[in-house]
Amino acid sequence: MGGVGRLRPAPGTWGSALVLPLAWLGPGPCMLAAVLFTLAGVLAVSRLPRAQSDPPWVVVDEAAGQSFALAALAPQAGLAWVLAAFLLFRFFDILKPPPVRWADRRDGPVWVMLDDVLAGALAAAVLAIARSLP
Repeated sequence: MGGVGRLRPAPGTWGSALVLPLAWLGPGPCMLAAVLFTLAGVLAVSRLPRAQSDPPWVVVDEAAGQSFALAALAPQAGLAWVLAAFLLFRFFDILKPPPVRWADRRDGPVWVMLDDVLAGALAAAVLAIARSLP
């Protein structure tokens, strides 16, 4: 992620913000990016020492979760929708409601990624509901 995880404060927020331009490519590329970030993240985290299984400077998990949230947007989503996707993802990632908390309490590379993917899925669900309202 190019050292974005070393930015302070809130490296996860910076990692999420980095992928926001993907929104204007449309849902397909966002979903592809989410899958690729997830796979790359599992591989990267599996190489870390166990004591550092989820260090704050690793933000590929936030990039994956944010990309999943962005995949719920319409292809020509405006800035307000992109901002909503960003805020909802960060809300669920920080608050960690079930099932995000459940995944966050597990150990291992898949779980490091899954809690953010689930936060992205919750954000995507809220966005999909909001988009369907008249």
